[in-house]
Amino acid sequence: MQATVLVVDGIVTNRIMLKVQLSAAYYHVVQADRMENIVTLVRRTQPDLILTAMSLPDGNAVALREMLAGEAQLAAIPVIAIAMQNDRSAQMRALAAGIDEVLVQPVDDRMLQARIRSLLRMRSSVEMFRNPAQGPDPSPLGFGEAAAPFAQPARVALIAGTAVLGRQWKAALQARGGLRYALEGNADIATLMTAPLADAFVIRIGPDSARRGLDLLADLRSRPATCHAVLVAVVDPPDVELAAEALDRGASDVLQAGFCAEELLLRLAVQLPRKALADRLRDTVRDNLRDVVRDPLTGLFNRRHAMPRLAATVRAAATSGEPFAVMLADLDHFKRINDCHGHPAGDAVLIETARRMSAILRPQDMLARIGGEEFMAVLPATDLAEATAIAGRLCREINSRAFTLVGETGIGVTISIGLVMGQPGGTEDAEGAAERLVSQADQALYAAKGAGRNKISLVRPAA
Repeated sequence: MQATVLVVDGIVTNRIMLKVQLSAAYYHVVQADRMENIVTLVRRTQPDLILTAMSLPDGNAVALREMLAGEAQLAAIPVIAIAMQNDRSAQMRALAAGIDEVLVQPVDDRMLQARIRSLLRMRSSVEMFRNPAQGPDPSPLGFGEAAAPFAQPARVALIAGTAVLGRQWKAALQARGGLRYALEGNADIATLMTAPLADAFVIRIGPDSARRGLDLLADLRSRPATCHAVLVAVVDPPDVELAAEALDRGASDVLQAGFCAEELLLRLAVQLPRKALADRLRDTVRDNLRDVVRDPLTGLFNRRHAMPRLAATVRAAATSGEPFAVMLADLDHFKRINDCHGHPAGDAVLIETARRMSAILRPQDMLARIGGEEFMAVLPATDLAEATAIAGRLCREINSRAFTLVGETGIGVTISIGLVMGQPGGTEDAEGAAERLVSQADQALYAAKGAGRNKISLVRPAA
């Protein structure tokens, strides 16, 4: 889908030229000539990026940024300002106000396009975790976790190319405080990926180190350990082509005019919180997705995970030719525990049962809680003798030691197990075979209960 860029400029020829440049790159362009009603326009068109003149008929880019800052959804839209002249102090004020980039007329098309691409990439890294139905809610996909800042000052790795230049950078930055800096004289990727990992890497790229610096940017962006880090390229001396290529190689930001401690800190002040937000959203989504397939009480997998896992075991057995086992285990007279000792005691028994069973099963086995007091175990690459022995150890682990309850004497608990063997081969689909095996294990469990409980019942190997 085309990204939408809102162009705000009071000079019609500037808008026309920018529309031509952006349309050639397949962006959908929306135009405005002033700040009046700009918030309403942004709400209606929902641009992915705003490209504004620094000076507008009824204000300026800084005022526009401040107007958007009042709503979380609008404040997240990246903004590029285009200045008519190279006024360094004005650029610093714009960056301090939260504008993402300031470009100076005449704007180099390569740099403009590269900067737009980099900002849209960064925006998508956060927006992909948001639920559109939540509107401005910052929680990821409707989950209730809010973003948090860095718990401690971020660590910034300085890769200046020489030790002397690195010390100069570090001294200039430390004089302004706030972050932790580490000199990385060796730009070897293996060294940079060792703990403690940096939150940001600042890399000098110049004519004497262009290829090495650009390759390092791409390498850091591609590695799992550093792919979400803030990467800032310091182009020294200024070179528009190198700056544009650095952005396309994965740089989060670029200092086009060489090293400047003030500018670097302003850019890091935007990039590091953005990274913290993206990291938190990813962690929250990962944790919640994990919880979808986990039983919240015992921490074991639940039925939602167990059935596809069993189907995968069926498919693996068809390839390997090895048998496997499926067990359904149920605590005997569990209702009595709840009735006599209370539901907290019942929960404690379930948790301890899960712990004991997990200790017996092998690393390759899967254990899930699929009902109130019912557990499923899938044992891949396991023959009948092994499965029977493991089932026996499970029963003994449960019934040989009393379960200790808070404030009470220990209580005895037993477990019944239904066991079925799965054999490789057959024409049935894996999901259908999984359902059939669970049904057979359930029949075996019913037989174990009928035989007096604290028993193991076996369904003979099925074809």
